[in-house]
Amino acid sequence: MFRSLLISPAAALVASLLFLTCSPKSTWKYLRSEDLKAVPASYDQTADNGRINGQGRPLTTGACNLYEAFEPDTNHLDHTPIRYIRINFHWMNSVDGAQNLKEDEARKFTLELYKALNYSMENNKKMWLPNGNNTPCLPIRIKYQLTPDPTRPGDDGIYFHYDDKLYFYVTRGRNRNLYSRDVIEKYGVQPDSVLNIFMMPHHPDSLKSETYSAYNTGVALTNAMKLAAKWFEIKNPWDFRGVLNHETGHIYGLSHTWAYNDGCDDTPQHPQDCYSRGQYPGCDTMTSNNVMDYNAQQLAFTPCQIGKIHQRMAALNARQRGLLAPTWCKLDETKTIVIRDTVAWLGAKDLEGNLVIENGGSLTIGCRVSVPPGGRISVHAGGTLILGEYAHLHNACGGRWKGIEVEQSGELSGVVLTGGDPRIEDTDNGLSSAIKK
Repeated sequence: MFRSLLISPAAALVASLLFLTCSPKSTWKYLRSEDLKAVPASYDQTADNGRINGQGRPLTTGACNLYEAFEPDTNHLDHTPIRYIRINFHWMNSVDGAQNLKEDEARKFTLELYKALNYSMENNKKMWLPNGNNTPCLPIRIKYQLTPDPTRPGDDGIYFHYDDKLYFYVTRGRNRNLYSRDVIEKYGVQPDSVLNIFMMPHHPDSLKSETYSAYNTGVALTNAMKLAAKWFEIKNPWDFRGVLNHETGHIYGLSHTWAYNDGCDDTPQHPQDCYSRGQYPGCDTMTSNNVMDYNAQQLAFTPCQIGKIHQRMAALNARQRGLLAPTWCKLDETKTIVIRDTVAWLGAKDLEGNLVIENGGSLTIGCRVSVPPGGRISVHAGGTLILGEYAHLHNACGGRWKGIEVEQSGELSGVVLTGGDPRIEDTDNGLSSAIKK
């Protein structure tokens, strides 16, 4: 038999007052430069939890230039915000309109290709080479964003140009123009902030040659790319996503993998004898599906390749960074990152929300971190923030952020420690690099 326990309103009030009396008072304050403390000599500064990079070396807080430091952490995917590459499309045609798809067909093709591109970025594939490998298949954390010109009413980011001098693509011979930027300079739209993609046919004279290979191809030109194909013969736009992703890889620093040292240990060199599985005897185990090889798939990005792209995207002086949608330039509190365990950020980060370190959480920052305008870093009582030698806290958009606030709850406080000489800039509350040791 159970009996209900009745508590009078007076007793409940007394209990509440006792709870409030016994609970430690919580206060917050923004740190100033004189509040920062150096890491004690007894502190183990190898704050990487034993992580080892591809060369067998421990990752340290000087890892800003290591690709591994930029690989998405599958335990904390929100620590690697999705980056959006802004793109537009230009369909080149002859003046008579006979050398490429009609506008309605081309627009339909473009929108389906756009869907296919983002599907491939959301669904990375496991590497086929080397056969039987255990290379992790990580999320890529990159998407494309079709970007109209806001100064053009009704613009959709898909353009059509009719020019007998510039519509075609020639890969070799004295008239080759794959590296010429003439078409980009004449027809490019928002070239400083949008990746311009030119969809060009092979020259009709080239197609008449028995020795000319009119395959699907392209070339990357920093802030633009040219893609060439027999567009009339491509029935499924999804078949072209690998070619475009390949050129995007070049734009963000990736190299061909099969016969060269591309700086990544997880992209094996191979003979490049097989274009697809089943093509020849042995091709079932010798075919690559890596995005930077020449093959029928081009759907797999390795961890190192993903890290390399994100490193280039985070480089403040990289021209390709300007092609990204600057999602880090506006505070979005729904994108706040909360640290509850022990984490080390050894690559650069461009945050989109606030940063919170909870009781029991510890974050070591070993590279550049941009806090959005009006954003803050909050260290709860019992939380720890460690600013390593190469830490650089700032706002990457020319704005200001509020600074680092720390909670005091009774005798328990949030802790902020520094090692070396971190840089702190652009705060509103008196916190800068003038750190007293």
